[in-house]
Amino acid sequence: MARNSRYSDAICKPCVGICEWCPEQCGTHDHDHCQKCAEACRACVRSCRSMAAKDNG
Repeated sequence: MARNSRYSDAICKPCVGICEWCPEQCGTHDHDHCQKCAEACRACVRSCRSMAAKDNG
């Protein structure tokens, strides 16, 4: 991202899908560490979407 790689979008889009799956799984568990993991993945989704949007201009 920092070097404006032409592959940034290609990397960010699959990360969104992967990080959307995680909270679907971890969020179903009541354990504190599972909920923290789910929230971290939700933050990752927001970040990857934002980076992909910047790359698309």
